[in-house]
Amino acid sequence: MTAILAFLFVFTSAILVHELGHYLAAKRLGIKVYEFSIGFPFSPKIATLFRHKETEFTLRLLPLGGFVSFSNSGDKDPSQFLRTDRWKRTVISSAGPAFNIAFAFLILTPVFFFGKGLPIYNSILLSASSIVDGFYGMFNLLVSFISGTGSMSQLSGPIGIAHIAGKAAKAGIFDLLYFTGMLSLSLGIFNLLPLPVLDGGHLVIISIESIKRRPMTEKAYELIGIAGIAFFLVLTAVVSYRDVLKLVY
Repeated sequence: MTAILAFLFVFTSAILVHELGHYLAAKRLGIKVYEFSIGFPFSPKIATLFRHKETEFTLRLLPLGGFVSFSNSGDKDPSQFLRTDRWKRTVISSAGPAFNIAFAFLILTPVFFFGKGLPIYNSILLSASSIVDGFYGMFNLLVSFISGTGSMSQLSGPIGIAHIAGKAAKAGIFDLLYFTGMLSLSLGIFNLLPLPVLDGGHLVIISIESIKRRPMTEKAYELIGIAGIAFFLVLTAVVSYRDVLKLVY
């Protein structure tokens, strides 16, 4: 039970911050957001927490992710986001990862200051160093997979994250907060990868549109999204299976 509660706290915090970045950037730029949801996009909606203007804040059945929706099924013109200026879409896509990285810094600094008793200046430097190390670690991970020397054992899925979160929670509040900060950092950096569905993938699409000087069709955007979700569902299943094997054996 501790592991489940810790996982929900850690994972939901990181996802909430990420989607909040997208939401606030979109609203600041005048883009309508019709749904702000915590949970996997295609899982059933289990609750509407509240509404603010056109935005419905919801919870989905599977707590594995989150999203903000720029379209409304009842709207005659659901493609407002795709027709938005590319620079605005770039800002909105980048805001999620940026919020995750900033959140990690804001969490890690007090953890080092109060938890380890470091001077505030050293705590700030160590937090910044942790962020740089996170980018460097992700770069090395990519290189290892591209070169064929990487292994799936280097990845953790929801089960692995829940296991680590449970251990962190039992170790104390500062360990749990540290893990929360590091997961937020990892989520922010991971989302910058140029893969479908991820924010980095959206940035690549925007770059291609800029080079071609015409927008991608809504149908192509949809197909890329479906392919990306299918890929990550398979990846999550494989990684989760390996997580179970690690725990059992």
